[in-house]
Amino acid sequence: MQLEHVALNVADPVKMADWYVKNLGLKVAMKLDKPPHTHFLVDSGGKMMLEIYNNPPDQVPDYGKMNPLLLHVAFVSHDPDTDKALLTSAGASIVEEIHMDDGSHIVMLRDPWGLAIQLCKRGRPMVE
Repeated sequence: MQLEHVALNVADPVKMADWYVKNLGLKVAMKLDKPPHTHFLVDSGGKMMLEIYNNPPDQVPDYGKMNPLLLHVAFVSHDPDTDKALLTSAGASIVEEIHMDDGSHIVMLRDPWGLAIQLCKRGRPMVE
């Protein structure tokens, strides 16, 4: 088996999908133009998707209050410093930055809705 998607109930899937497409290179694989405004966003490798939707509205977690280690979405970044600058200029906020002994560079941010996103440049790549 292989992973297909991870689903997240979010407050504004339409605006969030637009932000992820513009700023993180995801592409819309499928979307609903009516509630729950489901969007399947596929990564640049075409192998993994995020599903974001708003259903029901009172069940949206407060991602901004969650410790990023509880839930985050991680992206491979070949240049975390440049990507960090681009994302913060687009409304993301920095949580933490770590340089590890193995050469890895990890940047934890929050998107404009509070969801933790991680930029990973591994000393030894873990995925192709």
